[in-house]
Amino acid sequence: YCMCTAYLKKLETEINTFVFGLICVCVCLKQPPTIIKQSVKDYIVDPRDNIIIECEAKGNPVPTFSWRRNGKFFNIGKDPRVTMRKRSGTLEIGFRSGGRPEDYEGEYQCFATNDFGVALSNKILLRVSKAPLWPKEVLEPVVVTEGSPLVLPCNPPPGLPPPITFWMNSGEQVSMGLNGDLYFSNVLAQDAHTDYSCNARFLFTHTIQQKNPFTLKVQTSRKIPESTPTLLSPSGSESSKMVLRDDQLLLECIAAGVPTPTIKWFKKGGELAGRKVKFENYNKTLKIISVSEEDSGEYMCMANNHLGSIRHSIFVQVKAAPYWLDKPIDLVLAPDENGRLVCRANGNPKPNIQWLINGQPIDSAPLNPSRQVQGDTIIFRSVQMGSSAVYQCNASNQHGYLLANAFVSVLDMPPRMLGPKNQLIKVIENNRTFLDCPFFGSPLPEFKNGQGSGLDGGQYRVYINGTLEIKRARAEDEGTYTCVANSILGKAENQVRLEVKEPTRIVRGPERQSVNRGTTARFDCKVKSDPSLPFTVAWTKDDKPLSLGWRLKKDEESLTIPNVNEGDEGTYACTVKSEIDQDSASARLIVIPCLSADRPDPPMDLDLSDPAARSVRLTWIPGNDHRSPITEFLVQFEEDQWESGRWQDLATYPGDLNSVILQLAPFVNYQFRVIAVNSVGRSTPSRPSPRYKTSGAAPDVIPRGLQGRGSKKDNMEITWEPLLNLERNGRNLHYNVCWRRKDSGEDWSNVTTLQSKHVVHNTETYVPYEIKVQARNEFGAGPESNVVIGYSGEDKPTDAPTDLRVSKVDSTKANIHWKPVDLNSVQGEFKEYRLYYWRESSLVPSLLVSKEKKTKGFYSTMAEPSGILSDLVPYSKYKMFMVVANSRFEGPPSNTVEFTTKEGVPDAPRFFRINRRNLDTIYLEWDKPLEPNGILIGYQLKYQTVNGTRLGRTQLETFLPNMTDFTLRLPDRSTRYKFYLSALTQVGAGEVYAEESPHFANEGECFYIPTPHTVHHPATYNFSQQMRYFFLCEYMSVWCVSCDSSWSTKMLTVFPLFSLYFCPPPPPVCVLYVSPAYIDQVDIATQGWFIGLMCAIALIILILLIVCFIKRSRGGKYPVRDKKDLPLDPVDHKDQDGSFDYHSDEDNKPLQGSQTSLDGNVKESDDSLVDYGEGGDGQFNEDGSFIGQYTVKKDKDETEGNESSEATSPVNAIYSLA
Repeated sequence: YCMCTAYLKKLETEINTFVFGLICVCVCLKQPPTIIKQSVKDYIVDPRDNIIIECEAKGNPVPTFSWRRNGKFFNIGKDPRVTMRKRSGTLEIGFRSGGRPEDYEGEYQCFATNDFGVALSNKILLRVSKAPLWPKEVLEPVVVTEGSPLVLPCNPPPGLPPPITFWMNSGEQVSMGLNGDLYFSNVLAQDAHTDYSCNARFLFTHTIQQKNPFTLKVQTSRKIPESTPTLLSPSGSESSKMVLRDDQLLLECIAAGVPTPTIKWFKKGGELAGRKVKFENYNKTLKIISVSEEDSGEYMCMANNHLGSIRHSIFVQVKAAPYWLDKPIDLVLAPDENGRLVCRANGNPKPNIQWLINGQPIDSAPLNPSRQVQGDTIIFRSVQMGSSAVYQCNASNQHGYLLANAFVSVLDMPPRMLGPKNQLIKVIENNRTFLDCPFFGSPLPEFKNGQGSGLDGGQYRVYINGTLEIKRARAEDEGTYTCVANSILGKAENQVRLEVKEPTRIVRGPERQSVNRGTTARFDCKVKSDPSLPFTVAWTKDDKPLSLGWRLKKDEESLTIPNVNEGDEGTYACTVKSEIDQDSASARLIVIPCLSADRPDPPMDLDLSDPAARSVRLTWIPGNDHRSPITEFLVQFEEDQWESGRWQDLATYPGDLNSVILQLAPFVNYQFRVIAVNSVGRSTPSRPSPRYKTSGAAPDVIPRGLQGRGSKKDNMEITWEPLLNLERNGRNLHYNVCWRRKDSGEDWSNVTTLQSKHVVHNTETYVPYEIKVQARNEFGAGPESNVVIGYSGEDKPTDAPTDLRVSKVDSTKANIHWKPVDLNSVQGEFKEYRLYYWRESSLVPSLLVSKEKKTKGFYSTMAEPSGILSDLVPYSKYKMFMVVANSRFEGPPSNTVEFTTKEGVPDAPRFFRINRRNLDTIYLEWDKPLEPNGILIGYQLKYQTVNGTRLGRTQLETFLPNMTDFTLRLPDRSTRYKFYLSALTQVGAGEVYAEESPHFANEGECFYIPTPHTVHHPATYNFSQQMRYFFLCEYMSVWCVSCDSSWSTKMLTVFPLFSLYFCPPPPPVCVLYVSPAYIDQVDIATQGWFIGLMCAIALIILILLIVCFIKRSRGGKYPVRDKKDLPLDPVDHKDQDGSFDYHSDEDNKPLQGSQTSLDGNVKESDDSLVDYGEGGDGQFNEDGSFIGQYTVKKDKDETEGNESSEATSPVNAIYSLA
């Protein structure tokens, strides 16, 4: 509710408020009750706390509350432990006076009632958390032979909710199963421990209970016998699992064997990929997050080691508790109006829909001629006053239920316009725009143009909220539009003016540049825009606002960066913005530096030693590394038999080695060279070593890639990969190929060939053969390959799938069905049923789509095959057909099917930008989604304050689809927000685009300051070295930087609110920066510490004056000190010529917080007031007050001919006033 604060308490039971944007209209309404807060359906409570069962509702009159427990009326007044909160239905059950929480377990339901209906909460199943103790037991030591598998049971005590179990021992060989047991794939000697204990953690009590530990004794042997994999969990060759939609699917395969088997997962007819599929526990566990129907099917896990493998199939069935397709929403009608309530839900099995009115079955309610129930829809015709009620829709199946309340309120009120009068809307030409008509009442208002004609159809569309959409604004669409709402109770209208503008575009943007350090870079940004739309141009570097400073220069069409350095490297973007659109372009600047380091010199003096049949030692002396350490050495080789003159990489070695043993191949005449590598690059190669030839041997490599497949329907080509040159091991390399028909009992046929292919002719179509191959050379035969199954050639499939059809089409998926072909007609290896589908068009008007054909394969040999076609675009028209495919050919196509997908949630907005234009507001801007997936009905913006890692309360704003910007006023200038923006369709909110508000950038301007004066406005001036510089600035930070960053800064406080700045004599060209300090500065003159400090200084000065007076009255003399050799006392005296001598070590200290240079180096201030004049001395006290005159002081010899002169400045005036 939104209402005036002064009347909030007085009117809260009488007034409902309707809010639109910044408009708040208070309307006196009666309203049936609505449940706004309730406890969860499955409610588990801690027995140590009081029980609170929530139920809150709103309505006018304020609802009253009652409860049912286990289907019967719950009399709260008879139980002293149960109380109900005021103005709420929330129950509190306390146990201070005794009683057991377990006595209150059961099913609760809340009823909220007023004069216009009854609203129901969900049925809340209340249960008390339990954390039973582990049963005491004596565990005998477990004795097992090394290498054997083992399972240690956990069997935790049953709790509510069930406890989380864990062991302190885990790894690839030892892991915990989903049931909590500890599985050893093979037991090793180091597994012998006495502390194998299962732990159970109970969430509600925050306790961990520990089972008595197992003692494991391992009987060791000399050698662990190797074994093929066997499955520890699950058992057998296949199993099944049922999981509910949106739950998490966990599948497990734990295998035993030596060595430890590795686990791989497969899905028959599908792929295990994507963000929702994860493999855990060394691939023993397959986890699928948020299961959907398409995840059902056969999953296979395979455990293998080098001795063999074993497989297990898990058949996964996905069921679903009811979930909403169309949830009923509240309905407000005027007398004699029509309307409908729709309640659509889906599930597996399909849920049953039941309607209730005010908590009672609608079948038992009195007949109402204006109401008609048609399955999942209630239709209202010509409703009358007194027909208000709350309707409940219950959708249930064996896995759960959904309950929704929706009231029908009949109001006797004329329509009312809620929007501002005569609103002006500007839109870019050819863009979509929305004219809002916020209203309250019924029926739906309509828009009319300046001639009074209605607007609907064509490029116009009217939404249910009264908004008019113009799909493509043109110049002729400019004008005044009138929104009219007319009913039998009255009429209301409002006007909106539309202006169509030309777009703002960058016609010549920045381009990528690579420039040398110290040169100048220039980026262009030329803009074309509508003459009536002012625009701004902003530059960013690496997505951060660019501070131009004194060096960077920006004009209307370009950005210039002189004297570039490494700190200037990055991506520069030019963004041009008008009040209704923007454009941007970016380019990267690369700075080419001057390197001081260089590549290393090549290694020297290569030497070979320790010769062996297949190895030799290579030694070398490293060359000069040229100021960059050598990180590695690359050894290359060249052989003169097969690829003479070609150098190949052999191995790399760390940079601290210079002698290595090289592993070589037989029958190769080698020579070697070495290359050194450092951070700069590679050296040139060293001189080659002497040659070294290894002796020959029989091949020791099996030919890889052996396979047999037909290139024609009556042959089989047996192919393999030839051995590499370095794998020949000798001369006269040839291959012995053998083959025979599988399961025929025939003898092996064989042939010897020099090639890597042999063709077997006159075969039958697609017949299996056993094949093997062996390599030989002049030194003997190599190892024989394993037997591989090959097939003769395939032919085209003759049959096509028939009766292709779709069912259960939603926004992104469709179930497809077809009749299979006879597998004999495939005439080859059955590969898949291949579905060709494409997006024919979008149901969103004027949205262009790609008609590119896509394919998806379905592997199925069932009598009634089906599959799920997923990743479809919502709200689109699709076409498809199917073929059967073997490894080489596709069969004829099936019938072509056309279907449409339902409306879905939209993609994220195209962009979402946040700008902080001043201290008090944040400006947000976004664009519509690239793929709306339906008809956009608006945007939803959630935001919350951010303070470190703490987040504030979430606030919500909603916008109509034509709104793409929003200005948020900050209650506190230091507040930061996190924003979550999503677009809306009738289905719901789409993908969220999250952004965080930036810090406010309080940069100052760059300008020159001339002779002494007070700074009022930024200005630009030229310096000369003869000028003196004083700056009196209100709320300013001042720093001085020259082109070479050598000019320093001095800042001293003069009096509250003002600061006095001295800059030393600058070089001929220099820049002075002055920027505003933080605006919310506190007046220093009102601070207690400052007043105390000033009083202390005044007291010290008074004491010094008294001491001086006493000394003078005694006739004391003052020594004359050499101002060049001796430091001054704290109290300085005049010289004989009348000038003051000021000299302090403080002048040589750098200014704290002095400005960093543009390349990031901090330049400390080393100036004193001597630098300000022509050899003169000046002095400031530590409190910053000016106690002397700015003088030009000469040595005594010079002052005899020239009198000292004082510079005229504001400082002298200030001092004279003192």
